[in-house]
Amino acid sequence: MRAVTFQAPGEVRVEEKPDPEVGAPDEALIRVEASGICGSDLHIYHGRVPVEKGFTIGHEYVGTVLEVGADVERVAVGDRVLGCFHTACATCAACLRGDYHRCESQRTFGHGSHLGNLQGAQAELLVVPRANLTLRPVPSSMSDEAALFAGDVMGTGYHAVAHAGMKAGDTLAVLGLGPVGLCAVQAALTGGAVEVFAIDSVADRLAMAESFGATPVHLTEEEPKKAVRAATEGRGVDVVVDAVGDPAPLAMAISLCRDAGTVSGIGAYAGKGEVPLGLAWLKGLQLRLGLANVIAHVDRVMALIEAGRLDPTPLVSHHMRLDAAAEAYALYDNREALKIVLTP
Repeated sequence: MRAVTFQAPGEVRVEEKPDPEVGAPDEALIRVEASGICGSDLHIYHGRVPVEKGFTIGHEYVGTVLEVGADVERVAVGDRVLGCFHTACATCAACLRGDYHRCESQRTFGHGSHLGNLQGAQAELLVVPRANLTLRPVPSSMSDEAALFAGDVMGTGYHAVAHAGMKAGDTLAVLGLGPVGLCAVQAALTGGAVEVFAIDSVADRLAMAESFGATPVHLTEEEPKKAVRAATEGRGVDVVVDAVGDPAPLAMAISLCRDAGTVSGIGAYAGKGEVPLGLAWLKGLQLRLGLANVIAHVDRVMALIEAGRLDPTPLVSHHMRLDAAAEAYALYDNREALKIVLTP
């Protein structure tokens, strides 16, 4: 089979690899019909996340089941399925709490040996462990590209809002309008937010957020804190979603939030940085951080997409062939694409 492999920082390659096979009773083999390039993949591409040379990358996927192990009951050969970006055991203490994202034996697709040694989805074939929990049949009315979002990006945006405990009638701000931030905008509006301030410096992304029903705020041409305070009688918003993952946006999130509000940090933070914890303490804020619990949300997200309440398809800016993966990664790295879907 053909697969996209990591070679070195700034270099990926499509290589021929042996076809994978079902090797355990809980596994399923799928023929991948669409895979996505995610912002997390850029961490690998840049060398920030260590992955072995020749490892197959990618963790967003939709495909058709070709074979299942003896213990797989929830999907069958011939089913069109989507998959969550990581696996979970369903039996450890974290999973029994419903915290699948903190599973003690979690494995993430395409992230090398340090995150479970699970080969990635930017390939023609993929073996999926824990298939009963990881995979979901896709409704016939749902397109591959819409389904692709449920197992990661839309699930992550939804988690950012749900994890913050946002209630109908709340106000919300989203910092960073990449795919996750734009999905958080949609999820907040669908969940009943009365106003969502969408903050970024890219005009096209601000325009897209506005088309979803958000209030666009330019990061550098306007003063986000002044704009948000002016619209909320000086209080700030109930919830702020940081979809960037950096100390500077997190500091801004703290400043935009009202007293006793919530900051939901869904961006992938790395390293150290200065954050005004004193201000967060004085304001009595809740900080909700961490990886998205996509497995817990995937069925709700799929239902909302199927009902037309969430629609991630406007975010897809490019459809490219798997063989053009090197070009696709370069486009994405240069911010010339919002979301790229690869097909074999």
